[in-house]
Amino acid sequence: MIVDVNDTMTLFRPVGPKELELIRASGNRMFPPRLPEQPIFYPVLTEEYATQIARDWNVKDSGAGYVTKFRVHKKFIANYPIQTVGGSVHQELWIPAEDLTTFNQNIVGEIEVIAEFHR
Repeated sequence: MIVDVNDTMTLFRPVGPKELELIRASGNRMFPPRLPEQPIFYPVLTEEYATQIARDWNVKDSGAGYVTKFRVHKKFIANYPIQTVGGSVHQELWIPAEDLTTFNQNIVGEIEVIAEFHR
């Protein structure tokens, strides 16, 4: 099935090494289920914001941080309002953990790593 890029939205997600390993185990097709203490999945709208989190938080917490980039069907993602959680660059979506399977089914193509940071 060919999907028009205009029908998709590009999103980013900062991840640590453990989450990246699980993404790769899926063939770069899906994000892993949330842990019980993680009720929300937070993809972000800009590479700049994802870079800040990967570089400043993930590296501190786990020694490495990665920025992933992927596309999602616009029709699906329209169900989730954009949340601004700081400056105008700090925009994200709040996807309930129970919606993550459907979210993953709406990813178009592969999840790619576009940047990495290490201690």
